[in-house]
Amino acid sequence: SGINAEISNANSRQNIRRLIKDGLIIKKPVTVHSRARCRKDMIARRKGRHTGPGKRRGTANARMPQKVLWMRRMRVLRRLLKRYRASGKINKHLYRELYLQAKGNGFKNKRVLIEFIHKKKAEQARTKELSQLAEAMRAKKREARIRREERLQKKRQDRIDSILEAENAIAAQQQQQAPPQA
Repeated sequence: SGINAEISNANSRQNIRRLIKDGLIIKKPVTVHSRARCRKDMIARRKGRHTGPGKRRGTANARMPQKVLWMRRMRVLRRLLKRYRASGKINKHLYRELYLQAKGNGFKNKRVLIEFIHKKKAEQARTKELSQLAEAMRAKKREARIRREERLQKKRQDRIDSILEAENAIAAQQQQQAPPQA
């Protein structure tokens, strides 16, 4: 009881320190607060356990906001567009068009955007090829028309020359036949 009285009368830090040194007071170990069960539960939740309708308290939007999903998607799409523009896969005009389409909710995800870019590029290549073919055809027809006109011109000139020659020959014949006038 003398020890208890001594401990109960200890009213200063110095007294407490002396009692600790004497071994009358000992520090209790810290109570264990294990996270093992919590970790196990988290692993299960990552697998999709314990997340059914009965476990949900907030709305779908409170649990995973639509705005966050939208921001993620926009960032992914815009990053892809920037990379494609930097690497020269798309030009600045197509970049601007696709950027605005993405902003207007035109693409559900990255895969859809990539497919759209491939389709658009193929279409552009096809139109370019067709325009080149058309231009080549036009040039060919133009050359053919010029050659034809030259040929017709030559034919006309040959006819005119032959007519003139015939007229000259007739005139020369008439001069020979006509008696000289005194």
